[in-house]
Amino acid sequence: MSAPQIVTRAEQQPYVAIRGHVTMAEIGAFAVRTPEVFAWLGARGIAPAGSPFLKYNVIDMMRQLEIDNGVPVAAPVDGDGDVIAGAVPPGRYATVSHTGHPSELMGATKALLDWAAAQGLAWDVSPDAGGERWGGRVEYYLTDPREEPDMSKWVTHLAFRLAD
Repeated sequence: MSAPQIVTRAEQQPYVAIRGHVTMAEIGAFAVRTPEVFAWLGARGIAPAGSPFLKYNVIDMMRQLEIDNGVPVAAPVDGDGDVIAGAVPPGRYATVSHTGHPSELMGATKALLDWAAAQGLAWDVSPDAGGERWGGRVEYYLTDPREEPDMSKWVTHLAFRLAD
């Protein structure tokens, strides 16, 4: 895992995604829907502008999570069908990159949360009827599984928005 750091995103990043309401146990089955988002973009002649990601909008670890399975685009577009439009907001983010199996991401996430707490940093998070609503909590998947089948070598970048 890389050393955590704080980065500033100057602009919002538009994206298209499929939104899911899943339990922790269902995240893997939901994550495999990424090709549907790429197919939707391809059918419209829109090129992705970055790596696919999961953006956690509302988190209730004991019940359900609201997650966007998305792909960045260069400019805002309208969604249709199962595909919605969204934007990762600008602001300061605590970030870390992790190389390893996706099953290790809970440990990487905990390490980032612990590091931020030790720095006295506050998250962009607020109470929600369904749990905690995050202003920006994103897992970017930087490795293409078609090019690197060894999951222990996959690189994931975590970026969690800090409170203003």
